[in-house]
Amino acid sequence: MPTTDTAGRSLPGGLAFSTDESLATALDAADPLRGYREAFDLPGGAEPPVYLLGNSLGPVPRGATEEIARLTAEWARLGVEGWSEGSPAWVDYEDSFREPLAALVGAAPDEVVTMNTLTVNLHLMLASFYRPAGRRTGVLMEEKAFPSDAYAVASHLRLRGADPGRDLILARPRTGEVALRPDDLEGLIAERGGELALVLLPGVQYYTGQRRDLARLAEAARRAGCAVGFDLAHAVGNVPLALHDWGADFAVWCSYKYLNGGPGAIGGAFVHRRHAADPAVPRLAGWWGNDPASRFAMRPEFAPDAGAAGWQVSTPPLLAMAPLRASLALFESAGLAALRAKSVALTGYLEALLATLPAGSVEPLTPTDPESRGAQLSLRLPGRGRWLHQGLRDAGIVTDYREPDVARLAPAPFFNTYHEAWRVWRALRDLLARTE
Repeated sequence: MPTTDTAGRSLPGGLAFSTDESLATALDAADPLRGYREAFDLPGGAEPPVYLLGNSLGPVPRGATEEIARLTAEWARLGVEGWSEGSPAWVDYEDSFREPLAALVGAAPDEVVTMNTLTVNLHLMLASFYRPAGRRTGVLMEEKAFPSDAYAVASHLRLRGADPGRDLILARPRTGEVALRPDDLEGLIAERGGELALVLLPGVQYYTGQRRDLARLAEAARRAGCAVGFDLAHAVGNVPLALHDWGADFAVWCSYKYLNGGPGAIGGAFVHRRHAADPAVPRLAGWWGNDPASRFAMRPEFAPDAGAAGWQVSTPPLLAMAPLRASLALFESAGLAALRAKSVALTGYLEALLATLPAGSVEPLTPTDPESRGAQLSLRLPGRGRWLHQGLRDAGIVTDYREPDVARLAPAPFFNTYHEAWRVWRALRDLLARTE
């Protein structure tokens, strides 16, 4: 179990923090998940760089290649008969995703579905759960929400005759601060609750890496009498979730970040059982969302499936789903609790290393409390961000850069190591020494 030294740094095995390379080596030797690194083909081949971009595009699971090959072989052998004779039958392929995904998001299997991409799923959920009525026309979001979410919400406001300039209510940090304070966010929901039809917030903020307390936010939205949905793009597969117990109305996510589903991978959605079993909930319908018992009867009336699967609109793209199936098998094997424990320790170790750099050279934007973040550390690099980012690249360290001066580092527990975190610190230390 992780322990903490006098500075509050979390390390496994009772080891005391130091900047010595030997500590990183010892931590890796004691890591119970160290074998999972071999389950991925990391970018760069035999000598891969330090890949800290699991928050943007996870690497390919080796099982993905096998699953794609298996499906294409079935296609070649069975043709259209694969829909009934594949293993599993292709008509049931999506069903095999539900239990592992339900475990990751804290839901019942019938409350989750693998389909489309995040923004398409968000549009489908907005069609069902943004229901302006009377004074309740507003949607509350963060000012720094991921742009695609803002575009989707603004388009629905216009479609329903609302005005984004008036009805898109934005939560902003306090002057001079980067992260939103939880109390301020809840206070805004309470203050504007009578105007809100929907609260839509991220599980983990993509820019700062701040983790939201979704249980408190869902409760605040319910007290205000409005629907609540979550964008889990940076949360699913990264932090523990309990969507059913929290009472969220819906959630959407992509699968190409921490879920390692591949570039542009198929996404997913959660619809709480209280809605998913209600055919009266309005929705944009398509034939694959029809009750499987009558789907192939080709009747003119739409009879939705009883769960979240009733929001499907199109035939599942099996070859696009195959990499995610391979990745979910790894999550089932490792267990999210073990992954989260390593994530807390690994991110904490990197944070502690960075804290030893010269004062003011690296300014963390991500909260220091492990419960208020996932795997990501967002760092402001004042005055030399682009130069430091390129220097890290030249040193074989792949990070994400956001103008004007922010680097995002995401040490993912499946494949990143403590020694890689130490290499990041050493590279930054050496680069900064060149500027003194």
